[in-house]
Amino acid sequence: YSLFPPLFSSAPADCPDSVPSSTETGGTNCLAPGGLSDSQVLQEPGDRSHWCVVAYWEEKTRVGRLYSVQEPSLDIFYDLPQGNGFCLGQLNSDNKSQLVQKVRSKIGYGIQLTKEVDGVWVYNRSSYPIFIKSATLDNPDSRTLLVHKVFPGFSIKAFDYEKAYSLQRPNDHEFMQQPWTGFTVQISFVKGWGHCYTRQFISSCPCWLEVIFNN
Repeated sequence: YSLFPPLFSSAPADCPDSVPSSTETGGTNCLAPGGLSDSQVLQEPGDRSHWCVVAYWEEKTRVGRLYSVQEPSLDIFYDLPQGNGFCLGQLNSDNKSQLVQKVRSKIGYGIQLTKEVDGVWVYNRSSYPIFIKSATLDNPDSRTLLVHKVFPGFSIKAFDYEKAYSLQRPNDHEFMQQPWTGFTVQISFVKGWGHCYTRQFISSCPCWLEVIFNN
């Protein structure tokens, strides 16, 4: 992922908080009124008020604002009665795809992110599998990161801080300044992606999350 500073100064008039999205998907996205802007989150690496931010995507479109996480545990779910945290069902989505709507209806209780001493754990609270890709789940010398399938009721240490820091090279200024270089985890609901699936990229998945950790 890369950050393109010119986009901050050339945002269209009808989208004052327009910010760059991931290079995999391209384009910009307007934030919901009152939302925490991407520039506020990504341009303050020294800010320790949050330990991660979460973005929700439907295929190639980010839906809603970035969700900043301060509490050590966060529930990400679809309907309000199913948790207290990031409710995806409250986000305004214009996606008319039947597949997206079908997968949205299956998110249910979703997942729980928990920051522990040894790293960040993801617990699958839903009734369907989730799929996770993280640089700290695989051999650092691997050229292609594997996508791990987590069944309902199971958890996985999706991110290891110690391993993440070991991935950086000496004097790697870019790694320290760009949290999404090695400090990002991607999670898709119900549908997987990668070599074993028809979807080669996560941007082809109906509903997925991007979790960016504060380094």
